Amino acid sequence: MKTLILVRHAKSDWPEDTEDFDRPLAEKGLEDAVKMSKFMKDHHIEIQKFVSSPAVRALNTCKIFNQTFNLEITEEQKLYNPTERNFESVIYGLDDNINSVAMFSHNNGISNFANMMSDHIFMFPTCGVAGFQIDTDSWSDFENAKKKLIFFYEPKKI
Repeated sequence: MKTLILVRHAKSDWPEDTEDFDRPLAEKGLEDAVKMSKFMKDHHIEIQKFVSSPAVRALNTCKIFNQTFNLEITEEQKLYNPTERNFESVIYGLDDNINSVAMFSHNNGISNFANMMSDHIFMFPTCGVAGFQIDTDSWSDFENAKKKLIFFYEPKKI
């Protein structure tokens, strides 16, 4: 059994003359990321590895989570402006020794990917987190494995 956790970056700001890739987190985003990471740790959600879009707002969300979890972070360009196939490509590259991974990414891709795996209709809020149980021993079997939503958390509701 594997666990895939999808995390949309926290609330970002868009200062004048800032490219999309370089957008920083807003104050609310910083607060939400700290709150969500502590909530997940307090609820014993196990994570063994973080994989993040290299965009500033996603990577900084990941780094805030990492202050709570203290894990290895891998940056993955495919998680910036991702398609469903981008997520799958990253998943297929995961080491099978890792049973639980959190991916930090962006909308609309992250919502579309979650909807592809679940009967639930997702529109991730900023710093929203969804966890899926993947019925497989190998990430390479992801596409055909049974997938089940096990949690969905929003900063406003925790």
